Amino acid sequence: MLDANFWQDKNNSKNIIKEKKLYEDLLNTYNDSIKKLNDLNDLSDLALEEDNHIVQKEVLQNIKNLRVLVKKNEVKCFLSSEADSLDCYIEIHAGAGGTESQDWAEMLRRMYLKWADQKKFNSKLISEHKGDEAGIKSSTIKIEGDYVFGWLKKESGIHRLVRISPFDSGARRHTSFASIWIYPVVDENINIEIVEKDLRIDTYRSSGAGGQHVNTTDSAVRITHIPSKIVVQCQNERSQHKNKETCMNMLKARLYDYEMKKKEQIDQNTEASKSEIGWGHQIRSYVLQPYRLVKDNRTNFESTSPDKVLDGEIDDFLEQSLYQIK
Repeated sequence: MLDANFWQDKNNSKNIIKEKKLYEDLLNTYNDSIKKLNDLNDLSDLALEEDNHIVQKEVLQNIKNLRVLVKKNEVKCFLSSEADSLDCYIEIHAGAGGTESQDWAEMLRRMYLKWADQKKFNSKLISEHKGDEAGIKSSTIKIEGDYVFGWLKKESGIHRLVRISPFDSGARRHTSFASIWIYPVVDENINIEIVEKDLRIDTYRSSGAGGQHVNTTDSAVRITHIPSKIVVQCQNERSQHKNKETCMNMLKARLYDYEMKKKEQIDQNTEASKSEIGWGHQIRSYVLQPYRLVKDNRTNFESTSPDKVLDGEIDDFLEQSLYQIK
C-alpha cells in the first residue's frame, strides 16, 4: 500500500484493502478477547476471595458470551481461499413436482435474500422465470458484500422440503426439491478467456414485471457456452446491451467456478449431484411436517426452528460447512 503506484489499479487496491480490513478485524478482535479474558480472570479471583456468588454468575455468563465472540472470529479464519472475498451469484432451480417445487424454490430465494438483508449486503435480481400457478421455475440473484462467496460457497446442492401442501385440497404431506448453485462474481484481475465462436447468443422477450417495454422488445439475453454447455441468462435490464454484458460476467463466473472445482478435484462429485433434483441427492432437508427440523446431511448439524432458518437465520449452517472445508 506504500507503493507509489498502488492506487493506479483500482480493482487491485480495493481487494488489498478488503483483505487488510479482514486481518485487522481478526487481530483487533483477538486482542480484545485476550483483554476481556484477563479482566474476567481477575474479577473471578476477586469474587472467589469475597465469596460473591452473584459476581461469579456474571463472570460465567460473560465467559459464555466471550466464547461466542471467539468462535465467530475463528470462522473468519476459514475465509482465506482466493475467491472467498468475491461477491456471488445464486442460481435457483425448481425440481420436478410443478407448483410444489416452484413454491419451494421461491421460499429458498426469499431465505437467501433475507440473510443478505440481515447482513446489510446488497442483492439484485438478474433473471426470473415464474411458475405457472405460484413460485418460480428458476431465478438468479446477485449478492454483494464482504466475503459473500466465502460464506455461501458450500450451499450448492439439492435442498429438500417436507410439508403439508398449501396447494393440496386433501392437505396431504408433500416432498419438494430445488437446487441451489453458488458462483463467484469474477473481478477484472482474474483473466477468463472466452472465444466468440464457442458462444451461442439468443435474445427473447422478457416475462414478468417491468412495464410494457419489457413485454414488447427482445431485450432478454441467453448465452450458451457450447464446450462446457453452461447457460446463463439475464432479463432485468431494459437494454439488451446491458443484459448481454451481465450475461458475459455471469459466464466468466461460471467458467471460473468450473475450473476452480476441477483444480480442487471435486468437479466430478458436483456434476454427479446435479444429475437429478430429487431423492438421494439433497444436502439439506427442511421438515415442517410431521415434525419440525432442518438437518444438513453433510455436517449433521440440526435446527428445530425451521421458521427462523427460512427467515434467513442460516449462519450456524454456514459456519458448520466452513469448518469442514479444511
